[in-house]
Amino acid sequence: MNFKREEAEKESELRPMEPLDLTRVHSVDDLVRAMARTAFTGRQLGEAADVLEAMAQDKDCFVVMTLAGSMMVARQSLIIAELIDRGIVNAIVSNGTLITQGLAEVTGRNHYRVHDGSQAEENLDDVREVMAQILARWDASEVMCSYKLSHVIGQHLAEHGEGRGILRSAYLKGVPVFVPAFTDSGLGLDVALNNRLRESTGHHKVRFDPFEDLEHFSATLLRQERLGIFSIGGGVPSTWAQQFGPFIELRHRRMGENVPLKRYHYGLRICSEREANSWGRFAPTSSSENGRFGEVFVDATVGLPMLVASVLERLGKGKSHANGNRETLKPAKSKKKARRG
Repeated sequence: MNFKREEAEKESELRPMEPLDLTRVHSVDDLVRAMARTAFTGRQLGEAADVLEAMAQDKDCFVVMTLAGSMMVARQSLIIAELIDRGIVNAIVSNGTLITQGLAEVTGRNHYRVHDGSQAEENLDDVREVMAQILARWDASEVMCSYKLSHVIGQHLAEHGEGRGILRSAYLKGVPVFVPAFTDSGLGLDVALNNRLRESTGHHKVRFDPFEDLEHFSATLLRQERLGIFSIGGGVPSTWAQQFGPFIELRHRRMGENVPLKRYHYGLRICSEREANSWGRFAPTSSSENGRFGEVFVDATVGLPMLVASVLERLGKGKSHANGNRETLKPAKSKKKARRG
């Protein structure tokens, strides 16, 4: 009878749940694995860890991480920097607060507890000072876009900043950082004010072209064999990163370009609400492409640390994950080549 039940479960892909036994939990990964055999959000978190581990272990998977909300103010930046440093995350798409708050953090300023977190005015003063130095040196003949500016800021932090941070790690690992809604940030206002200052003193303004970000992001992903997306929240960063598939499809269908049609093979999202899968952005799990996806409906400040800690434990147990030596596209002036040309 037991044999028949096990066979029926196997055929129907049903897996029995198990009580979470804390006497058998000795690490974060033990807990997350045990949660995968329970229900509701606990099971979502456990299954999500399997997806993130699969992305990290897939030597041919290029992982894009999207960030919405104030993850820097919430003090989650070192987790993201760790993912970059270990070669698990290969590109970042974020809102503008990542750069503004990340600059303040790496320049030695703190965020303080006021309700859910805030920055002191001195932090923004430091950001303005650093940005003034960077923008003053920007050659007006060089078209600006977010990934180029992020690269220059990361270089500045690597040479002059103290401590770890996302932009510093991204620069050192050759990971491009894209900010699709650039003008919707304090940093965007800094660039706008700098242009007004240039104009008032008889200098040429810097031209900002967001389509350079789109083209560079697309060129980067087109060079990869498989793609993964790891989203914290939704919003513009998530939807912009997912537009890659439709953009390539339209270039193929409308423009007649000979480009390979690509979509994300892995998808992982930590958010408080569901998001529809449309426009053929993801490979179906039932196809030969064998897509793998997970969603966790939980506060990212709870889900992200547990998820990443669990996977890092797994990778540290004699498993050298394959993505540590990936090369990614850097700004046009860099001599470093793409991982796959």
